[in-house]
Amino acid sequence: MENNRIGNYRWVICALLFFGTTINYLDRQVLSLLHPILEEKFNWSNSDYGTITAIFQLSYAFFMLLAGRFVDKLGTKKGYAIALIIWSVGAIIHAFAIPMGEVAVQILGFIGLGGLSISVTGFIIARLVLGMGESANFPAAIKATAEYFPKKERALATGIFNSGSNIGAILAPLTVPLLAHYYGWQSAFIIIGSLGFFWLILWLIFYDTPEKQKRLSSEELKYILADSASDLPIEETKKYKISWLKLLTFNQTWSYSLAKFLTDGVWWFFLFWLPSYLHKQFNLSSAEMMLPLSVLYTMTMVGSICGGWLPIHFINKGLSPYEGRMRAMFYISLIPLIVLFLVQPLSGISYWFPVILIGLAASAHQAWSANVYTTVSDMFPKAATASVTGIGGMAGAMGGALVSFFVGKIFDYYKLIGDANFGYTLVFSACAVAYIIAWTIMKLLVPKTKIIRLEEITSP
Repeated sequence: MENNRIGNYRWVICALLFFGTTINYLDRQVLSLLHPILEEKFNWSNSDYGTITAIFQLSYAFFMLLAGRFVDKLGTKKGYAIALIIWSVGAIIHAFAIPMGEVAVQILGFIGLGGLSISVTGFIIARLVLGMGESANFPAAIKATAEYFPKKERALATGIFNSGSNIGAILAPLTVPLLAHYYGWQSAFIIIGSLGFFWLILWLIFYDTPEKQKRLSSEELKYILADSASDLPIEETKKYKISWLKLLTFNQTWSYSLAKFLTDGVWWFFLFWLPSYLHKQFNLSSAEMMLPLSVLYTMTMVGSICGGWLPIHFINKGLSPYEGRMRAMFYISLIPLIVLFLVQPLSGISYWFPVILIGLAASAHQAWSANVYTTVSDMFPKAATASVTGIGGMAGAMGGALVSFFVGKIFDYYKLIGDANFGYTLVFSACAVAYIIAWTIMKLLVPKTKIIRLEEITSP
């Protein structure tokens, strides 16, 4: 009843962020679902595919650092809109990877830098552009969440919009194989990549900062800003310059960044290698993967939303937002530790056993992610949230790039010596321990709540 009096427009914004994140993940997932087709068509090795995905993550990492600053400087509305245009173009040009690769190989050969095949080079170019645009999604979404939600609701709002990544991962296996089968593999990139432009229209119509938002009631605005008294109005903060060097002097920045570095690679592994794992370990075709992947990513959607709810339970019991979040993250970190060690031993029974176990671990990752993102707005003023999210996002994407690169090498090596199963055992074991290690580091760096003031990280 109280919520009805306050108003619920902030959840409209959450819905926009949810659909933006869904499209973001749809676009990046197309390649992994087409990997078995493209691998056969272009004779790729695991290392070739690992290189292509690693380049995407390095591009994502580098530009995420800039994206945070870009969004803080330009504002959430313009920053997110420009990023979406770039990543949608990047998604579409995958369809033209071969002609792009032919031109690029000739240029690289002329200057003595040849070596990669035409197909690998073309897909690397497309992934570079995609990574550049997609890097701004989370800095912009986290900043929008900090602008529109009080602290106690931010993890839930983050969990809801972050579950868009799971919906994207569910929709992708339901649509991409069918598009590729009936219209050719290029059509999947073009059609899926074009969806972002429809979302852009809604974003431009319905989003503005809370202070400028005419659809927001005065009661809801007061509710949103109730625990942000120490923050300056959003427009006024644009006079201040956020200093990256100052941000890097705080344990809070390193806590968030190291947590992302250690755990994001697990999600990238699930996202980019699961279709290949199901194909090679269980001989499933792209069409046969539709059901197990849909079930797996449906599980992760539940994990994302439940992970956003869990800290509210502890906050309502008297813990501060940060301490409630850390308590929730500790319990979440135990789930991968238990389930991922069972994946390979049970994989000989049926593919459904590893699918369910990986689904539980991926759900835990999304629950973890909903909370680790929100620690930024727990500890930093709104004016700096995108910048800090960008720094941590860069660290996470670099961790993901290392995972993609070495996973390809590991799988090729153990396949060569005739023990492919041990390669998967090794990777799943590393994923299992990542979260508890990350939680321990976060707790050591920031044992208790410490909020950074705007004047500590900016100069007028």
